[in-house]
Amino acid sequence: MQFYFIRHGQSENNYLWDRTGSTKGRSIDAELTPVGRQQAEILAQFLRRTSPGAVGNGHDSQNVAGFGITHLYSSLMIRAVATGTIVADMLGLPLVAWVDAHETGGIFLEDEQNGELRRIGQPGKSRSYFETHYPGLVLPESLDESGWWNRPFEEPEQISARAQRFLRDLMERHSNSEDRVAVVSHGGFYNYLLGALLKISVKSDLWFTLNNVAITRIDFCVEGIDVVYLNRADFLPRELIT
Repeated sequence: MQFYFIRHGQSENNYLWDRTGSTKGRSIDAELTPVGRQQAEILAQFLRRTSPGAVGNGHDSQNVAGFGITHLYSSLMIRAVATGTIVADMLGLPLVAWVDAHETGGIFLEDEQNGELRRIGQPGKSRSYFETHYPGLVLPESLDESGWWNRPFEEPEQISARAQRFLRDLMERHSNSEDRVAVVSHGGFYNYLLGALLKISVKSDLWFTLNNVAITRIDFCVEGIDVVYLNRADFLPRELIT
């Protein structure tokens, strides 16, 4: 199995942070910016590109011959769904929601009172919202009108457990196969997932950077795990790297 972890395009919250260095005024479930949509469209074109026979040794570590994605997933956060939908339309693949691929913390509201910041869990989008706005998204049967999150703010130990669960589920679905699996997810979760994969704890002084729509490729082989590349964004024009 070849596994491709892809971060969503630039979101309104990414832009807010880049511009102000603050989360004040953040959206609880941010949309893509116009730049984010451009990034997603270029990503989709890059993933679709093929050059059969370009690599003769059978090990195409830079995807020179193309990607050949067979399965496409995304988290249920809008920035990931919007990015994944653009990719799915370009590749002619179904986009399947994977709840555990969401960003750290979940869906939450930041509320500051008397100098104390509280993070309050929110419902998340409902089934009817996705069916109306993203009709091509394959939804989990459990999703109803109450929203997909409906929990308190997610704590670090819960994130670590979720990353481990995601890896187990990934292997159950696709191990010992020739599948090429892509998931559109988030930068914070990426760190916890790499931590789970590399068996290291996630700490505040260690961070794996992942630019918007950048690609990380990890191959799961009979011999073990091959980290082929991290944070690949060379397909974007310089002015669109965020």
